[in-house]
Amino acid sequence: MKKAMLKLGVTGGIGSGKSSVARILMSMGSSCIDADAISRATTDRGGQAMAAIEKTFGSGMVNAHGALDRERMRELVFKDPSARAKLEAIVHPLVAEQIAKETALAIAREAPCLVFDIPLLVESPRWRKVLDRVLVVDCSPQTQIQRVMHRSGLTELEVSQIMRAQSSRLNRLQAADLVLFNDGTDFETITQTLEELRPFFGL
Repeated sequence: MKKAMLKLGVTGGIGSGKSSVARILMSMGSSCIDADAISRATTDRGGQAMAAIEKTFGSGMVNAHGALDRERMRELVFKDPSARAKLEAIVHPLVAEQIAKETALAIAREAPCLVFDIPLLVESPRWRKVLDRVLVVDCSPQTQIQRVMHRSGLTELEVSQIMRAQSSRLNRLQAADLVLFNDGTDFETITQTLEELRPFFGL
């Protein structure tokens, strides 16, 4: 009898390294759905969300390339929480539709494990109901700030604002079936740890 596909949620705060963990799991034979990449595609040039975003927020939220002006939107949602709800009402249904399509493809391919790389997994109650297990990639807040500042050029204040808008570290840890601590850990060590945990992932 064929083993059922394991649905694994991988999450973590910004800068935790969760996407790197998801990529390693892919190299081990899992399929992966990157919710953040899907979301970005909807707000890129020609993305499905752009017409509604321009209608709702005005042309000032569209950059010179025809994509969402992320910096301006980030400033707006920190000033006006209702703007975040409006943006999510546009983007989230489109993301959910694409995730459903990619899930169906993974099932058709008979993937042993389907990884859902979900930045806001803990914030959305729907995910716990559809996942078999949740892996939280964790690191210290100081490491998060340094990593994001280094890769994105954001200021410490801007990174801290993003972190405060996400679920707390404690809430993420409480939602976990397994925690992978990634604070200064090298890529080889993380890979080896994940190799040892293959049974947990159904691989």
